[in-house]
Amino acid sequence: MTTVLITGASAGLGAAFARAFAAKGADLVLVARDKERLEPLARDLGREFGTSAEVLPADLLDPQDCAAVAARLADRVRPVDILVNNAGFGLPAPFPYSPVEDEERMLDLLVKVPLRLTHAVLPGLRERRRGAVVNVSSVAGLLPTGTYGAAKAWVTAFSESLRVDMEPYGVRVLAVVPGFTRTEFQERAGMDVSALREAVWLEPRAVVDRALRDLALRRPLSITGRRYRAYALAVRHLPRAFVARKMARERRAPAEG
Repeated sequence: MTTVLITGASAGLGAAFARAFAAKGADLVLVARDKERLEPLARDLGREFGTSAEVLPADLLDPQDCAAVAARLADRVRPVDILVNNAGFGLPAPFPYSPVEDEERMLDLLVKVPLRLTHAVLPGLRERRRGAVVNVSSVAGLLPTGTYGAAKAWVTAFSESLRVDMEPYGVRVLAVVPGFTRTEFQERAGMDVSALREAVWLEPRAVVDRALRDLALRRPLSITGRRYRAYALAVRHLPRAFVARKMARERRAPAEG
């Protein structure tokens, strides 16, 4: 029986990963701050799929809570076979206009937390010579798109490097690189996405279904949709200075007053 620990599991991609793994018969450890949302999700998945879903409420930016999740990942008696690093948030304003404390919190959640949790789970995975780490990155990490994109670029690079290191042990590592996805992410970040066309949006289930297929095929990256795969291919050939200037023009300063 496979056990999967998912961070940011209460909604969006995290909840979609939980449902997809439950449908495959996996047991779950659901991690998020909101216990009131995790518990109904765990009950629903148990009723629908007969899976065991452990609820582990935690604010991963709290050192004690993060340590508790890391300890759960390191537990050899109740081993975790797959870690999904999904928790994250964005900011509505570009770096120069955001409080530095908010920038530091975002960087910690997008970079420091997955690093620590992955470090906690790897010894058991190496010892058992199986399992996987799935890191949710973003197409924002493919281009200079501010500090959120910079953090996601780290996630992708970290995943690709770790994949090589873990391959001799049979441990899979996948970076999931979604585009705009219909979750609570944009609303929570206070982002105005009203100008985006319908065609750019992805559904969480589509992103997760593609990710699980790519994980099974031992691919390094998972990009959902022809539009975003073409985008990822194209940006490799664009001059970086040109792209950086274009992205900077799109990251407007917030209106004063």
